[in-house]
Amino acid sequence: MQPLAERLRPKTLDDYISQTHLVGEEGVLRKMIMMDAFPSMIFWGPPGTGKTTLALIIANTAKRPFYQLSAVNAGVKDVREVIDSASANRGMFAQRPILFIDEIHRFSKSQQDSLLGAVEKGLVTLIGATTENPSFEVIPALLSRCQVYVLNHFTKANLDSLLHKALVADEVLNKRKIELKETDALIRISGGDARKLLNTLELVVAGSSQNPLTITNDLVASMAQKNGSFYDKSGEQHYDIISAFIKSIRGSDPNGAVYWLARMIEGGEDLKFIARRMLIAASEDIGNANPTALIMANNTFQAVQTIGYPESRIILSQCAVYLATSPKSNASYLAIGKAQQLVKQTGDLPVPLHLRNAPTKLMKELNYGKDYLYSHDYTDNFIEQEFLPDELAGQKIYEPGDNAKEVQLRQFLRQRWKNKYGY
Repeated sequence: MQPLAERLRPKTLDDYISQTHLVGEEGVLRKMIMMDAFPSMIFWGPPGTGKTTLALIIANTAKRPFYQLSAVNAGVKDVREVIDSASANRGMFAQRPILFIDEIHRFSKSQQDSLLGAVEKGLVTLIGATTENPSFEVIPALLSRCQVYVLNHFTKANLDSLLHKALVADEVLNKRKIELKETDALIRISGGDARKLLNTLELVVAGSSQNPLTITNDLVASMAQKNGSFYDKSGEQHYDIISAFIKSIRGSDPNGAVYWLARMIEGGEDLKFIARRMLIAASEDIGNANPTALIMANNTFQAVQTIGYPESRIILSQCAVYLATSPKSNASYLAIGKAQQLVKQTGDLPVPLHLRNAPTKLMKELNYGKDYLYSHDYTDNFIEQEFLPDELAGQKIYEPGDNAKEVQLRQFLRQRWKNKYGY
């Protein structure tokens, strides 16, 4: 039996979910498709956004012959065979055939060159699909003969709609009593990829004998998410002592830090392991309260590698005391944790156009970098603008600590950003 994603593949534009900017009621591509007056084109977008499906729908709507190749396993010979076939049958077709090439970015220059003549002469209408920037991956001569259309990740609403449609429209799933009580885990795992979403749903349903079946976030996590790698706890005392060492540094107790350091040294611990852990502590527990701590810890690590035992025990002791007696801040640690949680919750949000790099003509035509303001052109080398994705605009992630150094940072941020982040 075909996978769920294949069984649910849309056949018409009305069934096609997402990409309304292209194929919605007022979409520019929809109008051209309905008039059967579309050019050779390249669909650029992440996996699972419907590039292949859209190409099939175009061919079906226009009632044109459809040739499909994958750049993963096709070569110049395969391309020429398709073009020769299209040329030989040209008089039999009312309209020129469509040649769809999936992952066209994988074609070499010579393979792409083999397409030029057929596209120029109108023997075929080329539709290429790529997950990579065509400005870099498609040769200029071919790119200039194609219209580039950008396909976006499915929105949460799109994915929710697709899940509920699957339970009703699919001939397998609709035979079971399934309730979608929670969908966040399914959507988070999918990363905006509709194919992955349906594959995960199918995996969860197939892996459960419950009928009726209630799909929850916990159920999805237990059946579909990969287990994280577990830390080796075979040497329990080894990890207990390094834990006590780091907690002594965090707790600003140089006596405890040096004692547990001595325990590790006398126990034959790898000195580079100790130095690495102090590097982590210098950033995690001290951070910008004393930025020099990270430099000290890094120098300690380099010195331990150079000098070795027994003299390096003195360097380790000096660094441990320095870290333990430094002011503490975990603000940077908390900030990256919060940022990562936002990424997990919101997925791969697009980079705002004004922040994107625009080294090619195509990217400039797509307004990449258009409204970016160069900070150095303004007073104090600062001009207020948004640096987060639109969906997270104004989100506060970094909260400076109450130590002297970060109080200065807070004042700096408040002066620049006023009340935007509440500093």
